Amino acid sequence: MLQLYTSANGNALISKRNGETKFGEKVDTLSSAEDLVTQLQQSDAKYVLFGIPEDIGIRANRGKAGATTAWNAALKSLLNTQDNSFNRGKRLLVLGHLDFSELLETADKMYASAYDYHEKLSELVAKIDEEVTYLVFQIVSAGKTPIIIGGGHNNAYGNIKGTALGKSKAINVVNFDAHTDFRNLEGRHSGNGFSYAFKKNFLNNYFMFGLHENYTSKKVFKTIDSYPDRIRYNTFEEIKIRQEQEFSSQLHTALNFIDNRPFGVEIDCDSIENVPSSAMTTSAFTANEARMFATFFGKQKNAAYLHLCEAAPNADDPQEMYLVGKLLSYLITDFMRK
Repeated sequence: MLQLYTSANGNALISKRNGETKFGEKVDTLSSAEDLVTQLQQSDAKYVLFGIPEDIGIRANRGKAGATTAWNAALKSLLNTQDNSFNRGKRLLVLGHLDFSELLETADKMYASAYDYHEKLSELVAKIDEEVTYLVFQIVSAGKTPIIIGGGHNNAYGNIKGTALGKSKAINVVNFDAHTDFRNLEGRHSGNGFSYAFKKNFLNNYFMFGLHENYTSKKVFKTIDSYPDRIRYNTFEEIKIRQEQEFSSQLHTALNFIDNRPFGVEIDCDSIENVPSSAMTTSAFTANEARMFATFFGKQKNAAYLHLCEAAPNADDPQEMYLVGKLLSYLITDFMRK
């Protein structure tokens, strides 16, 4: 269920200061969720922001829980960014977040040792898919560009399906990720959002940017290599470790593969060095390289949505929440900046 963001929400989060205008003071909002497409069409904002504070898909993939916290961290930081000629809040409508608290409560009550634990979690993920798909479809149908924060990479499926339905055709995707998330169709989880979208013909071309060679199985490489016309990738090691490819040139290589139709931009925080996430790593792209990625693809005319996922800051650690929120805020504004 969609929980709308209101000006009252914003007033509680924005730290106002004399002589400054904060980003959150200029963003657009809606007064109700009724007739959503029409209301969105009437807004002058180009981008629509919403959150998915859930980690059920990650748990179903046997990953580390915690991705429920990223939305609040990102929203607070973004709203307190300066509004200026570089960052124009009026270009963004803050919609709110999908409330999956009941599903999360159901997941929390399950016994992790039960034989059908992961199967039951996958059933919950399928319910999340429906909600994400429909909301993204509505936003895209209104001619807007969704920016989606939080949750596991299972939500890539809803993003892709909703955008494809809104565009009335399959879309392409570029994924900044250490993992393919193209695993078996074994019940929905964060490791197979793209394979499901591909199988169901919502995803046309798929480019994986920066795969980690140590964490991609021989079976998965064999699968993706069997679709050379529709699936391509580079690896983190060939770009940053062996330096066989240039980061900037690979941005263009990826763009050339996906730019023949609308495309989604996925950024998994697992692929950014030392970011608290479901699979945190000390060897990865830097935050600045992630920002370059978001900026490069955000300025392309066929960019259809942005999804920032898997960040999992500790809600009891204010400094960690601040730092992760600030990173996500940078990536959002970078994607919006023309």
